[in-house]
Amino acid sequence: MSQTQALDDEFVDAPSRPETREIELIADSERHGRARDLFFIWAAPNVSILNFTVGATLILLGLQVWQAIAVILAASVLWILPGVIAASGPAAGTSGSVVTRAMYGILGNKLFVAFVGWFIGAVFLSLTWLASSFMGADLLRRLGLEDPVWVPIGVTLVISAVTILVAIFGHGLILRIYPAMAAALFVIFLVVAAFILPTADWGYTAPVALSGAETWSAMSIGFTILASTPLSFINSPDIARYLPRSTKPSHIAAATALGGAVPFIVFTSIGALLATGMSAAAFDAGIDVALFDLLPTWLGPVLVVGVILNTIALNAMTAYTSSMALQAIGFRLRRIPAAIIVGVVGTALTIYLVLSSSLIEAANLMLQFLVIVSGPAMAIFVVDVALRRYAYDGVDLFDARPGGRYWYTAGWSIPGLAALFAGGITTALCLATAVWAGPIAQATGFIDLSVPLGMLVAGGAYAILVRTPLAKEGRP
Repeated sequence: MSQTQALDDEFVDAPSRPETREIELIADSERHGRARDLFFIWAAPNVSILNFTVGATLILLGLQVWQAIAVILAASVLWILPGVIAASGPAAGTSGSVVTRAMYGILGNKLFVAFVGWFIGAVFLSLTWLASSFMGADLLRRLGLEDPVWVPIGVTLVISAVTILVAIFGHGLILRIYPAMAAALFVIFLVVAAFILPTADWGYTAPVALSGAETWSAMSIGFTILASTPLSFINSPDIARYLPRSTKPSHIAAATALGGAVPFIVFTSIGALLATGMSAAAFDAGIDVALFDLLPTWLGPVLVVGVILNTIALNAMTAYTSSMALQAIGFRLRRIPAAIIVGVVGTALTIYLVLSSSLIEAANLMLQFLVIVSGPAMAIFVVDVALRRYAYDGVDLFDARPGGRYWYTAGWSIPGLAALFAGGITTALCLATAVWAGPIAQATGFIDLSVPLGMLVAGGAYAILVRTPLAKEGRP
């Protein structure tokens, strides 16, 4: 067998063997798949109990049902953004954590990926493992296993181990099993919805009607919480990178956006309706506990299975892309050991949260703070894609020598990093949470403008600065 054949065999993208491909370029001869496959890959992670949780939060904030639905629909529009940047993966033939070298420079990108990539990855690993740990532990408690420490820890360890195993097998397995997982999750969550919707108060009115600035404050805070989900998926190029170079970007964008937005809209809206029939005591006990109390005995375990399936779908994708982020930072690790390290870090954070907070508290705070980095980063990526029109050269992206095309200023892209910093500061100044309210938020009556203003500042600053000598590229 020739050396070329051996390399081709080593990098076969098959569901039956661990994926050994890392961040290196994917040759045109190895590309496969269709844009529409992305719909199911993105649907499976987003049929989530967190949608129920954040939907219920909108009612908890004091919104009427129609206002909550309006906020959900507005936030769902943001799903087009991970769709737009996804096509940069096939264009460049590598992962998104390498493509962003075009925005931040060879060295600047290491800092960006280490902070933004790892922060986002750790948050979503821990949040979704947290949801399944709470519900799995609650189910076991009802069956007689009541240890408040070791039961949730045990559930977390088992689920995280299965998740990392899927991440180790990688893209081929994800492509094969996610459509079936998406179908199973839709069925499970729709059956659950059929049992909980009769408990909804279809004539619900908020106990205390909000008006004026209070209404806009509640709606804007809810929007920020919801927006954090689509804005966090800056890893979308990683999932699309195997597609043929000829695949139309519009098809990639549509499949990615719809795969995320459809379950997002449906199940977040159901979560809002669920909350209309919940008492204050049910809110205090937690959405996870309240759901068990509303369902027949036989359906509770089925829901837990659905939550665990969703957790595996989302976190396997997150661990898979985070392992490539580690390599893009410069760690000399193979992708599989990197995935294991990601899993260990995420598991440790999850165990800490399991023992120290409730699901709804952890979800809301972490999702709000997430937009400080995810919103500006997404805006810069989208602007760069628009300006370059997907003209990313994979060979140049791997040229790390001084004077290379993306070396910029001593390895750092001042426009990208300055825009990211300006957008992050603006976001923080506009953010309104239970533990932090920026001065702009306070001045506007706690109206949270963090997402639109932070993204506008980051994207606008980048669009201006890349037209200056600061963005001069090296030799092509």
